[in-house]
Amino acid sequence: MNKPSDNIAVKAYKLLVGTTNSLQSVFLLAVRLYWGWQFVQTGWGKLHRMPDVIQFFASLGIPAPAANAWFVSLLEFVGGMLLAVGLGSRLLALLSVGDMLVAYITADREAFLGFFSHPDKFAAAAPFVFLVAWLIILIFGPGKISIDALLARRFRDRESAGTISPAGRAA
Repeated sequence: MNKPSDNIAVKAYKLLVGTTNSLQSVFLLAVRLYWGWQFVQTGWGKLHRMPDVIQFFASLGIPAPAANAWFVSLLEFVGGMLLAVGLGSRLLALLSVGDMLVAYITADREAFLGFFSHPDKFAAAAPFVFLVAWLIILIFGPGKISIDALLARRFRDRESAGTISPAGRAA
């Protein structure tokens, strides 16, 4: 036997889920725009101080410091722009998570090793917020308000219309 309060609880829960689902794409857009811009700025800064970045990478013992400095700087600069518009988001997120983990291991080793024993040091380290932002995009994707989502819809519409065969070739 259903009680009237059960009905209210179920309706309230459904309302909560529906509202948070609707906000998910707005949240992911906000994450992409804010952290994309932050990444653009860090990449731009590195690109304009390349000799210092190369020297810093060499001091950390990073192999091929010049090549890695250019790679990381361009990844951050171009990747930040692409993140903001939501293009290639999960691939960029995978590369950038790797970038942030290397940053932790080389430049913030003490914070990295304190993940369990000193979580406050881990969370206060410079790579932390970038790592979290990229993990959000890697796990949840860029959201419905992105070029990735637009392209996915376009390919799905073409496939369902029969213009693309299952093998990906035009029919």
